[in-house]
Amino acid sequence: MRTIQFREAIVEAMSEEMRADESIYLMGEEVAEYNGAYKASKGMLDEFGEKRVIDTPISELGFSGIGIGSAMNGNRPIIEFMTFNFSLVGIDQIINNAAKMRQMSGGQFNIPIVFRGPTGSAGQLGATHSQAFENWFANTPGLKVVIPSNPYDAKGLLKSSIRDNDPVIFMESEQMYGDKGEVPEEEYTIPLGKADIKREGTDVTVVSFGKIIKEAYKAAEELEKEDISCEIIDLRTVRPLDYEAILKSVKKTNRLVILEEAWPFGNVATEITYKVQNEAFDYLDAPIIKLNTADTPAPYSPGLLKEWLPNSDDVIKAVKKVLYI
Repeated sequence: MRTIQFREAIVEAMSEEMRADESIYLMGEEVAEYNGAYKASKGMLDEFGEKRVIDTPISELGFSGIGIGSAMNGNRPIIEFMTFNFSLVGIDQIINNAAKMRQMSGGQFNIPIVFRGPTGSAGQLGATHSQAFENWFANTPGLKVVIPSNPYDAKGLLKSSIRDNDPVIFMESEQMYGDKGEVPEEEYTIPLGKADIKREGTDVTVVSFGKIIKEAYKAAEELEKEDISCEIIDLRTVRPLDYEAILKSVKKTNRLVILEEAWPFGNVATEITYKVQNEAFDYLDAPIIKLNTADTPAPYSPGLLKEWLPNSDDVIKAVKKVLYI
């Protein structure tokens, strides 16, 4: 094992797959000459050249469409959005072409394409650059949606995403690119659709994903001091969603808190809540609590932004509430 940054895990995953398969290429804004806006493609232009690491104009609709057409013709593109906020400009291509082409062509075309880049808030970037759209894309049949929370998961999941024959939305975080973690020297992959229990526990299940899961870890450490045992599940993939892992944990702990960086209406936590009450209602000893951002656009003010995002204190309060403490 060795310790590398999250951004390095992304570079390694893409580079290893590109060395093994010449049909794979990377395309997006500033991915080549600038080594990526967040240096998540550092050194790739030098190794693979300008025909496989391609800088684009500021035209998400255009280069998303080029990537989809290319995938229909036998290539396996990786399309980087500088932020998923900008994917809204190209969302027609993603939703109406990438996600639907296999069905609409009667199975004649697979779309092996990965759309990747940062998601969610990243400090004081304003409302239009601080949005989490995981649940938007997860709502669309035909798409797979992956949100890793550490370098190990990022590399293994990205390699699987690149090899997948369906379109994958791979969502990272600007605030995690510098995070460090252990990654094996040898090659490995992580299957899509499998959650991971990051912390075993007996009193309450906490489900989360992406960078916000760090707040669950902080809360669990504090609650352990009060002899409260939290089981933390990292979804890793929200489409397909690993319902089995969640239900199994809830049947053990009998309580559930869901932590998600998204607006509260119609999100991933809402879907999990429905599924658990439908299939494990008799195991619940308390109502499910879901923690989301405030139901407003993200504020710019640092004080308001802190209140807008759920944090470890919110998790602690929620856990104690479901435990009736």
